[in-house]
Amino acid sequence: MAQSLSNTTTRALLLTCAVWIAALSIGSTQSWQYVELKLFDRLSVMTSPGKSVLPITIVGIDEASLSQINRRWPWPRDVFAQVIDHLSAAGAAVIAVDVLFNESSDPAQDSALAAAIARAGNVVLSADHTYHETALFRQWLRVDPIPVLTQAGAVTGLATVTLDGDAFVRRLPMAEDAFWRRTIEVLLRARPGIVGEPQVSGELFIRHLGPAHTFPYISFYQVLNAEASIPADMFRDQIVLIGRDVRASAEIGSAQADLFATPFVETSHQLTPGVEILATLLENVLTGQAITHAGNRWALLVTTAALLLAFPALVRWRPVWSGIWIIALAGLVAAGTVWLFAKQHYWLPAGSSIAALGTLYVAMGILSYVSELRRVERIKNAFGKYVSPQVVKQMISRPELLKLGGERCDLTVLFADLAGFTAISEKLAPENVAKVVNIYLTGMTEVILAEGGTVDKFIGDAVMAFWGAPLPDPDHALHAVRSAIGMQAAMHRLQPRFAELGCGAMAVRIGINSGPVVVGNMGSEDRFDYTVMGDSVNLASRLEAVNKIYGTGILLSENTARLLPAEPGLRTIDIVRVQGKREAVTVFTPCEDAELVRRSGAALKTYWARDWIESQQAWTQVIQHAPGDPVAEVFLKRIKALVADPPPANWDGAVDLQKS
Repeated sequence: MAQSLSNTTTRALLLTCAVWIAALSIGSTQSWQYVELKLFDRLSVMTSPGKSVLPITIVGIDEASLSQINRRWPWPRDVFAQVIDHLSAAGAAVIAVDVLFNESSDPAQDSALAAAIARAGNVVLSADHTYHETALFRQWLRVDPIPVLTQAGAVTGLATVTLDGDAFVRRLPMAEDAFWRRTIEVLLRARPGIVGEPQVSGELFIRHLGPAHTFPYISFYQVLNAEASIPADMFRDQIVLIGRDVRASAEIGSAQADLFATPFVETSHQLTPGVEILATLLENVLTGQAITHAGNRWALLVTTAALLLAFPALVRWRPVWSGIWIIALAGLVAAGTVWLFAKQHYWLPAGSSIAALGTLYVAMGILSYVSELRRVERIKNAFGKYVSPQVVKQMISRPELLKLGGERCDLTVLFADLAGFTAISEKLAPENVAKVVNIYLTGMTEVILAEGGTVDKFIGDAVMAFWGAPLPDPDHALHAVRSAIGMQAAMHRLQPRFAELGCGAMAVRIGINSGPVVVGNMGSEDRFDYTVMGDSVNLASRLEAVNKIYGTGILLSENTARLLPAEPGLRTIDIVRVQGKREAVTVFTPCEDAELVRRSGAALKTYWARDWIESQQAWTQVIQHAPGDPVAEVFLKRIKALVADPPPANWDGAVDLQKS
C-alpha cells in the first residue's frame, strides 16, 4: 500500500511539474495571448456597466446629417464653425472634434473655423497617423491640423487608437499627446476643479462600457440647426465629442476607416465608431475604470498555486471527487478573476491557470486509465494461467479484494503427484515423457480452475494448488475436495491417451490440508511468485505421499474435514504422525459407499480400543464388503504385528510415519 501510494505521489508530482512547464511555455506564445485576449473580451462583456456616468455627449456625423445637410463630404468648414459656436454658447466644457482638418480648403472657410475655435477657447482637434507607400519608401506619417487652426487656439491630440493583432481595440493609447490627454487638459483648464487630475501609468486596457451607442448621441444636423427639440442645458458643462457615426453612405470608404471592433462586436454584431472609442477612453481615465494588466508573473503565480492545490486530488485520485475538487479550484480562479476585473479594475490572465487545471485532470485521467490497463494486464499475466477467468474478472473489477504481499489467512492447499512416474518415464522416449506430463498437467489444471482454485506451481509432475486466495472463498475446503475428486475422474478419462504414448495405467495421489498460511508475492521486486507458505502447506505435501501406505488416491486432514458439509461422504482412514510433526492428525478420504464408511469406522474403533481380535474380524468384514480394500489389508497386517509386539501403555492409536 505504501509503495503504491509512493508511486502515485511520484506520478502526480511529475505530471504536475510537466503541466506547469507546459503552461509556462505555452502561456508566453502569441497564440495563447490571443486566447487570453478573447477571455478578456468575455470579461468585458460580463462586467460592463452598460452606461456612461460622466457628462459626455457625442455629436454624430450620421446618415441623417449627411442627408439633411445635403452637401458633399468633406463639408465646408463653416458648417463645423457654426456647430462649435452653438456648443460653446450652450456651455460645453470641452469641444473635441474627431475630424481631421489636415489640408487647407477655401481660405474663407478655414478662417471661419479658426474664428469659431478662437471664440470657444476649448476646442481639441485630432491628429492621426496615416500610412504612405511610394516606390521609394513605406512609412507611417503623422498628420496634424492645418496651422491656422492651431494658431487660433485649438489643442491637438493624437486620435490614433491601438489595434491588437485581431484588429480589436482593447488598449489605452499612452502617447504623451493622446487625444484623451489633451481633452482632459482642456477640461481642467476650462473648468478647474470639476475633476481631479488623473494619474495614469503602466499598461492599461479599456473597459468598454457597452456596445455601440452606449453614450448619448445627438445628430450633427440637429445641433447645426439649433433645433428646439434640444434642451437648452443639454450641453452645459458637457464633454462634447464630434465624430463620424456613418455605417452606410456615399462616403462609405471614409466612414469605414472610423469603425472599430470591440469586445461587444460578437454579441451586438456592430462596430463601434471611433469617436465613441475616444469617449470611452475619457470615461475610463476620469473614473479610474481603466483595466490594469496584472502581469504574466502574477498569472504564473496563480497557475502555480492552483496546481499545488490540485496536487492532493491527484495523489488521492478518484475521477469524480478529484474532478469536483479541480472544478472547484477552476471556479475559484474564475470567480477571483471576475471580481478583480469588475471591482478592482485588474485583469489577471487566468486562462492558462484554468487550462492547466483542466489539462492536469485530463492527463491524470489518461495516466490512470493507462495505469489501470497495465494493472489489469499485470493481473492477467500474474493470475490468468493459474486461476479461473471468473476469478480474474472479479479481481479486475474489485481490486480491493486483491491484497498482495505477505498476508496471513486460512486456505486449503492441495498437492498432487503421479504415482510411480519416475519408473514409467525411464521406459519412454523423452518427447513422449513431455507429452504425458503436458496432458496430465493440462487435465489437472482445468479441473482446479473449474473449481475456482489457484495453481501455485508445477514441480516436475507434481501440482500445487490452493483455494481461498487471492479472493476470499468461504467454501475453500469443499472446492478443494471436489477438485481432488474431479482430478481422479479426469485421470480415468485420460488413460487412453496415456496408453497411446506407451504408458500403462497412470494414477495420481492427492493430499489436502486446511489451515493458516502466509499468502502473497514471494521473491524479489523484479521476480516473484504468488504462493503460500506455512506448516499447513507442508502437511498437505506429506499427506500426498501418505497415500502410498494406504493405497488411497486422496487423503485430507481433519482440518479440512471439519470444514466440509455432509457431502461428500468421508471415510476415516487412520491417525498418523507425519514427518516433522509432533501432533498426530486424523486423515480421511472421500467415499460414496456409506456401508464401507460405516464398517471402516467400526473397525477403527475396535483397533484404537486395542481389541485386536474384534478389530481383525471387523476389518475382515470390510474386505468381504469391499474385496481387495487396501486400507483393510494395511490394518490386518498391522494387527498381526501388534499382537506379536503390543504397543506401549501410552499408545494413542497414531502411526508414526518416518518417511513421507
